[in-house]
Amino acid sequence: MADELKRTAAEAALSHVRNGMRIGLGTGSTAAHFVRALGRRVATGLEVVGVPTSEATAALAREAGIPLATLDDYPELDLVVDGADEIGPGLSLVKGGGAALLREKIVAYAAERMIVVADGSKLVDALGAFPLPIEIVPFGATATTLAVERAAIDCGLRCALDLRTRDGAPVVTDGGNWIVDASFGRIPDPEPLACRLSALPGVVEHGLFLDFADLALVAFPDGLKEIGA
Repeated sequence: MADELKRTAAEAALSHVRNGMRIGLGTGSTAAHFVRALGRRVATGLEVVGVPTSEATAALAREAGIPLATLDDYPELDLVVDGADEIGPGLSLVKGGGAALLREKIVAYAAERMIVVADGSKLVDALGAFPLPIEIVPFGATATTLAVERAAIDCGLRCALDLRTRDGAPVVTDGGNWIVDASFGRIPDPEPLACRLSALPGVVEHGLFLDFADLALVAFPDGLKEIGA
């Protein structure tokens, strides 16, 4: 059921795609449904150019037959369609479960419009149930994680940090960095935390996407809900 809801939300985003668009292609299971659906439209004559947010998405898009370019080729995009790990009030987002948060944020910033696609379980009344992914430089990782803990305490939050690993080794992002998953608990006001994390040396990027999304398409068993910013 969850996968079908993801597919429903992703395919709904196709109604916002126009011929000739330059489209940022997100990363993750829901975004993958959009990429496949977009590929089917391309096969019937739709002309678009996709800018992928990860190597995994690039591979999927090539398989789907979507023409690709880089953000250097097209530094200004018409639209980006991506998933989210959490969607909070005002379309505040937690992203990065797929370890692509840095490229996702760069692409989202370059896009005129961002549409988030998700199933209903991602809609929350406050961010924080899903651990916040933080991309850090491997050098000085221990010092950086201590600084993250102090920043959380200063914001009145608790903090438990876990270095994301796979097969006993740190997960390495497309940018060559590591991911720390930070469990802060409920984050009623994410703006101060976002500012503190962005200011820390060693933190490359964090998964708080604030004031990025323009529209969320959220699928529930009883239908699709459109949520504007």
